[in-house]
Amino acid sequence: MRALQKIAARYPQAKRIHLVQDNLNTHSLKSAVAVLGALEGRRLWRRFEVHYTPKHASWLNAAEIEASLVSRECLGRNRLAFLVDLISRVAAWRRAAEDEGRTIDWTFRVDDARRKFRYDGLITARSRQ
Repeated sequence: MRALQKIAARYPQAKRIHLVQDNLNTHSLKSAVAVLGALEGRRLWRRFEVHYTPKHASWLNAAEIEASLVSRECLGRNRLAFLVDLISRVAAWRRAAEDEGRTIDWTFRVDDARRKFRYDGLITARSRQ
C-alpha cells in the first residue's frame, strides 16, 4: 500500500491512475483497508483503475521480461554504490534498446498453451494466430 501512496502522491492532479498488477491476494481493496484503515484505504483505492494480469499467464508480463533483461544485459554482476549510477546506466540501456527497435517476440502461442495445459476449449479464428 505504501507504493500506491507514493504513486498517488506523485500524481496529485490525476483523477484516475491506471494500475496494472498481478492477482496477488494483497493487491486488493481489502488489503488497502486492512493496512490504512477503512476511510484512507477506500479513498486511496478509488484513485486507481486496476487492470489485473491473467491469473495463469504471468509469463505474459512484459515488465517481468524487461526487468530480467535489465538485470542480465545492463547490470550483470556489477554492484552500484549510488542510485544515480543505477539510474544513469539503466537509462542508457533503455535508450539503446529503443534505438535498436527491440520488441518482445512471444514464442509461447495459443497452440502451445493448449498443449501444455491440455486444454481443447473453444477454437476461434483469432486463437489460431
